[in-house]
Amino acid sequence: MTATALRHDWSLEEIRNLFLLPFNDLIFKAQSVHRNYFDPNEVQVSTLLSIKTGACPEDCKYCPQSGHYNTGLEKEKLLEIEKVIAEAKAAREKGASRFCMGAAWRSPSKKDMPYVVDMVRQVKSLGLETCMTLGMLEEHQARELADAGLDYYNHNLDTSEKYYNHIITTRTYQDRLDTLENVRKVGMKVCCGGIMGMGEDLDDRAGLLMQLANLPHHPESVPVNMLVKVAGTPMENVEDLDPFDFIRTIAVARIVMPASHVRLSAGREDMNEQMQSLCFLAGANSIFYGEKLLTTANPGADKDRELFRRLGIRPEQRETEHSEEEREAALAQAVETERTRHLFYDAARQSA
Repeated sequence: MTATALRHDWSLEEIRNLFLLPFNDLIFKAQSVHRNYFDPNEVQVSTLLSIKTGACPEDCKYCPQSGHYNTGLEKEKLLEIEKVIAEAKAAREKGASRFCMGAAWRSPSKKDMPYVVDMVRQVKSLGLETCMTLGMLEEHQARELADAGLDYYNHNLDTSEKYYNHIITTRTYQDRLDTLENVRKVGMKVCCGGIMGMGEDLDDRAGLLMQLANLPHHPESVPVNMLVKVAGTPMENVEDLDPFDFIRTIAVARIVMPASHVRLSAGREDMNEQMQSLCFLAGANSIFYGEKLLTTANPGADKDRELFRRLGIRPEQRETEHSEEEREAALAQAVETERTRHLFYDAARQSA
């Protein structure tokens, strides 16, 4: 099967028309594209840890960590490196291949940079991929993190440029694009997506995906979040998003960025197993393990492993294993997969 060519010239109308396809046609198209680039039964697994919580100066209207709103969240200082490493080891033992660290900053200060750089080096030494989200970055800060071995930098666009000022006023859309450019300049991979269910319309969802798909390089990881409504934020009473609109967003993201990992991210705690399964069918192939995403709830790792078992899904393995422990885990997974292979029907195989 020939892989779909990567494009960087999508029009808003083209993407809008994908959203408007009959649901079955859209899912079929997305799944077909997905199989050109990925094993349809593998899902990349990451863990996210808040390394500095609360008192953020930005006014993102969805965020409980913003210092502008009273959400009852206690602010916390930057975590000690030893605690971060312990969390990273625990994540690795639960099957995560990537460890993501987030700090509620507008941008990292000069005094904090040595600590986060050391965190990157030590987490990397565990054989995990590393990702950080620290707010806006200047090019020299991005270079310092890249030199320490940071694999991914997360900086979401959140929504379309048209709707952006309804959500955030303390930094511009261009500020976000500049950070993405600085990350690319130093050779790091980009993790960038958005949040659905903030009162945006279809054109805003299409506009966000158009912006991402038309970047000079598609983000390697595209988190698609469903708004988690938090009391005390301006978005606590926003109207619920239709689950099918969310699944459509996953499918369109897969079609327009076929080689990217599309991450089913925040909001999974409010999704039943059937909705999550449809998201995997629509092309989502990455999740966060762990009971918490920064400050909001997330399904437990045991629950995710059970859903994976029922669906015949396995965690994606990194190409290079960095420790004997990881090699043994990969071997055990391969043996288990082979042992149970006869239990699963290959939907891609033509019937006799």
